[in-house]
Amino acid sequence: MQLTKHGHACVVLSDGDQRLLIDPGAFTAEDAWRGATALLITHEHRDHFQADRTRQALDADPGLEVWTNPSVAGQLEGAGSRVHVVGPGDTVTAAGFDVSVHGEWHAVIHPELPRVRNVGFLVAGQVFHPGDALTVPEVAVPTLLLPAHAPWSKTGELIDYLRAVRAERAYAVHDGLLNDTGLAGVAGLLGERGPGQPTPYARLAAGESTDV
Repeated sequence: MQLTKHGHACVVLSDGDQRLLIDPGAFTAEDAWRGATALLITHEHRDHFQADRTRQALDADPGLEVWTNPSVAGQLEGAGSRVHVVGPGDTVTAAGFDVSVHGEWHAVIHPELPRVRNVGFLVAGQVFHPGDALTVPEVAVPTLLLPAHAPWSKTGELIDYLRAVRAERAYAVHDGLLNDTGLAGVAGLLGERGPGQPTPYARLAAGESTDV
């Protein structure tokens, strides 16, 4: 299947006419929505989910379905059976892809800030999108979508996460708040200027694709 980055945390996984859209939020361009046959949403933060835009997509396409956690589903009340609530351990089929669900909570931003629900999705046993968490699935992960920068993380934690998951390859997501200097700094610490980790790391530009 093909993996296409659409800015910040949003990606599309496609195989033929099937297009699975994951986490289209406030930093996502409209072209990411084009032809989407199913939608996965990890959590409710605006850089991953926009309720009004999602409702618009559901109204425009009666065949579109959404899989997400209970909090996001509650914001889409009225969409009926096309919005599916999932949690850790669930397996579903979305846009023809087998999807397993891992994790339950967003990473801690600060102890005094409430945590929100967050589910990660492993698609076709190949690509894992953790959302805003450093969830380690209990299965092999060939391709990891790595949250490269967030208010809740530091690069040292990402190095340890890559060591724990031991994916065959990692691509940066959640990088929309970094300028070129920041992107280069993170890449260096995850690569040749860091303490070492087992996973080749790369970043796709917005609109760029690769086969996985």
